Amino acid sequence: MTTQTNQRTWEDVNEGDEIDGFVLELTDTKMVEQVSGSQDFYPVHHDTGFAREAGHDEIFYNTGFTQAALSRLLTDWVGTDGWVKKMSFQMRKMNIPNDQVHAKGVVTGKSEGDGGMGEVTLDIWLENDRVGITTPAEATVLLPHRD
Repeated sequence: MTTQTNQRTWEDVNEGDEIDGFVLELTDTKMVEQVSGSQDFYPVHHDTGFAREAGHDEIFYNTGFTQAALSRLLTDWVGTDGWVKKMSFQMRKMNIPNDQVHAKGVVTGKSEGDGGMGEVTLDIWLENDRVGITTPAEATVLLPHRD
C-alpha cells in the first residue's frame, strides 16, 4: 500500500505529470471481500453460471469497487490537505477474477482555482493486463499552495 508522507502542492504539479498509482490483484478472496463488503449480492458478481447466462464471460467487479479504486488513486495522490472536487468514470470493459488491475493517471491541466487552493485536472483510469483500459475517468482535484 502506498501512503504519501509529503504533501503535494499545486506548485509541484505540471501538465503531463504521470500518477504512478497502484496495482490490485483480483483474487477469488478479493471478490468475496468486495461482494460481502458492498452487500451487492446480485449473482453476476459471484455466480459464474448466472453471469454466463446473462452474456458475460465471467463474474465481474461491481461499480462500487471501481469507484473506490479510482477514489483511492485520487486521495492517495492529493494527500491529507488536498480535496477531490469531482470525478466521473465510464465502465467500458470488465475487471474479473485473476486480473491484475493498475490504477494510473496523468495531469491534463491546472489553474489557480479559488478559495486559496490550486485546481488540477486529471485523466485517470483502471487498466488490466488482459484487455487494457477498462475504466477511463476524469477528475478535478484541489491542492494547497506552498507556504
